[in-house]
Amino acid sequence: METWEADPRLLDLPPLDGAVDPSAASRLVVLAAHPDDETLGAGGLIADAAARGVPVTVVVVTDGAASHPGSSTSAEDLVATRAEEARVAVHLLGHDVELVQWSIADGAVREARAEITERLRPLLPGPGGLVVAPWRGDGHRDHRVLGEIAAELVAEGDQAGTTLLEYPIWLWHWGSPDHPDVPWPSLRLSSLDAVADAAKRSALAAYVSQRRPLSSAPEDAPVLHPVFERHFTRGREVFVVAGSQADGQDADGQGGGAAASVPATEATFDRTHARRADPWRVTTRWYERRKRALTVASLPRERYGRVLEVGCSIGVLTGDLAPAADRLLALDVSSVAVQAARERLANLPHVTVEQADAAADYPSGTFDLVVLSEVGYYLAPEAFGRLVDSIVDGLADDGDVLACHWTQPEGDFRQGADDVHARLGADPRLHRVSHHVEGDFVLDVFSRDPRSVAQRTGLR
Repeated sequence: METWEADPRLLDLPPLDGAVDPSAASRLVVLAAHPDDETLGAGGLIADAAARGVPVTVVVVTDGAASHPGSSTSAEDLVATRAEEARVAVHLLGHDVELVQWSIADGAVREARAEITERLRPLLPGPGGLVVAPWRGDGHRDHRVLGEIAAELVAEGDQAGTTLLEYPIWLWHWGSPDHPDVPWPSLRLSSLDAVADAAKRSALAAYVSQRRPLSSAPEDAPVLHPVFERHFTRGREVFVVAGSQADGQDADGQGGGAAASVPATEATFDRTHARRADPWRVTTRWYERRKRALTVASLPRERYGRVLEVGCSIGVLTGDLAPAADRLLALDVSSVAVQAARERLANLPHVTVEQADAAADYPSGTFDLVVLSEVGYYLAPEAFGRLVDSIVDGLADDGDVLACHWTQPEGDFRQGADDVHARLGADPRLHRVSHHVEGDFVLDVFSRDPRSVAQRTGLR
């Protein structure tokens, strides 16, 4: 927060009314991917427009059930709570504001894209109207897809004369003023008067489930931390003028071309790790804890000299690998993940965590073990092929490569787990010495040494 506030560019932004005058809109339609997005991103704008007599419609697309993964609160109860909070909040922004609530599953905006598009089309304001949607570069898939839908609909012929604005939310969390994805030239500042500011603060306070713990359990911690919330209670709102999707990002939030560029990949995973301290719940899910135990148990040797882990994330698997290594180098493209891993592993002096893209800049030296866990499918086949070549070139004569990957399809994967493991198995210098397959993941160990563990240890 202090970093943003200290940057003079934020207060020196051009005023919104120099480009768009919301008070002159024939109608205002505000789109929210989740309950509370409308208040966080555009609550002041809604309150001001409603006070000036502009007809306002707020459309909340998803049920918000994914705000607390692993919570003891049932999804049904959380959905009901968040729906009621939205009704209260929107009423506080303006008594005459129309609220439209859909029940698209939280996190499934992309999957419901066609349905949302058709349901949204008749709700748009038409000529002279203003549509306000989540910023497409915000780093959250639901936000991105809903922003894309809005941009596509506004561009249709029957919406000629309709203006589109986009509001960032997670930018203030994962970003910093000098981050390359901050669209400074396209940002506009809307200063709130006392009435609109007070209405926004009251509406935000209505979202108790997001601002206060649901229980004492870690999974029930507040989503809106006080420091983060301060970005939205500073008496002003920031909007992105239409057409300013994050540079270098395609529809999947990755860089264009056959392989993601390092900056785009870094930004994507910075956002992922900034939103949650444990994005994939690797510390709490039994599935993840069991998979890690299987990973470590699959190592052909009890002890290794120099070990490399590619894609260490927050360092949980790194910590489990550490007892088997004399020296362990863990890499990740995300600076946010690297910082978290360093803090987690600070008491292990033989472990080094560095920010690096191993596919583009593979570390020098020889490694006795290389671990690729849940990382290969993020690389395009060509980039992954180069990484495999680098791994095997730098592998000790008796070195091992362990690969473990989720086999279900995901929207941000560049290839499947089977493709990743097939590429490793196709290298003539490697032998597959272990193969474990379950319904959701595959775990293989490849080695320059074709012998089994029993042979290596003299059992046979």
